[in-house]
Amino acid sequence: MGAVPSTPRHTSTTAETAEYLIGTFVGEKSFPLASDFWQKLLELPLTLRWSSYRVQQACELFAQNNHHTRHLAKILIHLSWCLQEAVRTSGAPSVVYLKAINAVYFSSVFLKYIIENSQSDNIEELCLSLLENEPVPKDFMTDQRSENLLMHNVLTFLGSIDVSPTTSLLHQELLNFMLIVMSTQLLSGPTPGPKDVNPFLDAAMSQESLLVSSVVRRLLLNYIMRSRLPSSTAASYSIFSEENQPGVLQRVGSAAANFVLLPFNYLVNSNSECSRNQLADCSLHVLLVLIHYHKCVVSDESITDRSDDSASTDPVSKVNTYFTVNPYSKALENARDIEFDRADIEGNAQNGPVVRLPFASLFDTLGMCLADETAVLLLYSLVQGNSDFLEYVLVRTDLDTLLMPILETLYSASRRTSNQIYMLLIILLILSQDSSFNASIHKMILPGVPWYKEHLLHQTSLGSLMVIILIRTVQYNLSKLRDVYLHTTCLATLANMAPHVHRLSAYASQRLVSLFYMLSRKYNKLVELRDDKLQTKAISTGDGLVEDMSAELQIYTDFLRIVLEILNAILTYALPRNPEVVYAIMHRQEVFQPFKSHPRFAELLENIYNVLDFFNSRMDAQRMDGEWSVEKVLLFIINSCRSWRGEGMKMFTQLHFSYEQESHPEEFFIPYVWQLVLSRCGFSFNADAITLFPVGMHANKEIYYDEMNTNQNGELNEQRVLFDP
Repeated sequence: MGAVPSTPRHTSTTAETAEYLIGTFVGEKSFPLASDFWQKLLELPLTLRWSSYRVQQACELFAQNNHHTRHLAKILIHLSWCLQEAVRTSGAPSVVYLKAINAVYFSSVFLKYIIENSQSDNIEELCLSLLENEPVPKDFMTDQRSENLLMHNVLTFLGSIDVSPTTSLLHQELLNFMLIVMSTQLLSGPTPGPKDVNPFLDAAMSQESLLVSSVVRRLLLNYIMRSRLPSSTAASYSIFSEENQPGVLQRVGSAAANFVLLPFNYLVNSNSECSRNQLADCSLHVLLVLIHYHKCVVSDESITDRSDDSASTDPVSKVNTYFTVNPYSKALENARDIEFDRADIEGNAQNGPVVRLPFASLFDTLGMCLADETAVLLLYSLVQGNSDFLEYVLVRTDLDTLLMPILETLYSASRRTSNQIYMLLIILLILSQDSSFNASIHKMILPGVPWYKEHLLHQTSLGSLMVIILIRTVQYNLSKLRDVYLHTTCLATLANMAPHVHRLSAYASQRLVSLFYMLSRKYNKLVELRDDKLQTKAISTGDGLVEDMSAELQIYTDFLRIVLEILNAILTYALPRNPEVVYAIMHRQEVFQPFKSHPRFAELLENIYNVLDFFNSRMDAQRMDGEWSVEKVLLFIINSCRSWRGEGMKMFTQLHFSYEQESHPEEFFIPYVWQLVLSRCGFSFNADAITLFPVGMHANKEIYYDEMNTNQNGELNEQRVLFDP
């Protein structure tokens, strides 16, 4: 296989020509940049296909020879030149597209192989620079690195050339190529460090702001427009072919080449699920990787050690690390609605280019796609980082477009990953920080909720459904996940909603009181376990278990207090509008009795019993013929609410929880993004090479299932909720 095949005869077939050119490319002979060999290689017709076994052999040979041939760097440079020409022709059909696609095919196969089989920490095997004595064209700048030239031209094409039937295939292949070149992140640890080597990502981060903005805009427009590749184009290339259909290269007999011109199925895992829209999904994957990248760099500072006054004041070198600004993240944060730009109206011009997007279309697209975890992550990134988009969401009158798929996904939490549940709950928490949101969701009445099976929900408000689902999530967490952070987020959202509750449904009101009962049972069980341990274990040095129980007991004490504050907020600020809440409290008033004397709950329970006394005394004084039915009790409560004046009620400061992203979110988001990408993009990747996240957890699609609560300290912060993975 290592021998260079002989030059084919003039009468040779296309297969023999391909065999010679590809065999030469992976062989020992180095061809200069200006050689016509490259034109012949890149103009091979896309009508032949070889086996993946031969691809593997060719990759191994190429990896052995690339350090002295530098053919990888050269084909990347030729790809850059092809893209430059494609941009100059403004998308007009030409042979340059054939050459660019071939160059992408070649580059993707060999880059992927070298990255996932790298034996060095800095991926030296890529050999992205040309040798010093390498002959180059006169107009070629020898001091520019191939990765910088490449990424500039790839991003320029993606950002400036519209997707059309002519250009869509090259767009798609460049997006796939982007994922491959950025996969160097998979070789790094979960915490970004200064020794991480991501040459293509670093090159992407160094582009000028205008280009960055155009790329972010194009990727989001691809996601919104969801254009499909023409079937005629798809049928012409092996990327879209099944195993039994014609592909790019047919098998070639000689052992000299042993290569296939990148049939995409070599990169694709045969077990992967088909994407609903390949171009849209791949655009989102690339965007998520770009916006969550954090480059860690070292800053050497000279400081003076003054710990000992008598010591000399020689400067001591101290190494600090910091993260550079991510321009793609900033571009997404500063994106504006194409229909309405508040900054322009207020006369505050934006500094630098601004991504302008149709927020209405983006809103609708997200509403359709939230069943997919990548869409959830995009929505989180927008509402957490882009204040304009968050404001746009909050003023929409059809909030059910987003909330219904979110709530339905939470309803089926047992079939979702824990990370998806967390992302959705954080989105709800962020939305609940706005009082107008909390008020408007109770004004929207749903005729029915067919996917909710436990109870018939007829003419239920969106707000009532949200309360029901949040409480159901707490119940699921109690029995399955047992994650403190999930409890905190659900209760924080309910607390934000409480003062604005309006006509909460009977079922939601019952569930709210049952929530206190569920948590009280957990609390009582912990008290019993702790007391048993204290009785059976006298003075002992091994009291760690008791301390753990005490800490958990403190957490559930905080949870119970929040639920009591939620009930208090409804009774204090919205009692006349919520007779069903009063009914539910009266119906289950015995659940509060054991906690009347508890020092953490006593003052809050005074208000609840003040309400109970008011309505109980009037019921006792009411003469009733026959038994009290549910309808009669509810009608009595509604009538009595008219005379309710809130006398004797203590006013407590309203709880208001806000979401604050943890100081080092990259430790969670970078592995999370790549887990999502690998599970959806169809690429297989050498599992032994992945150090970014535990591979076994990724394979089971249960990623970081229990990692989210590792830093909990048992204290509830009533001002903010930290996302602390």
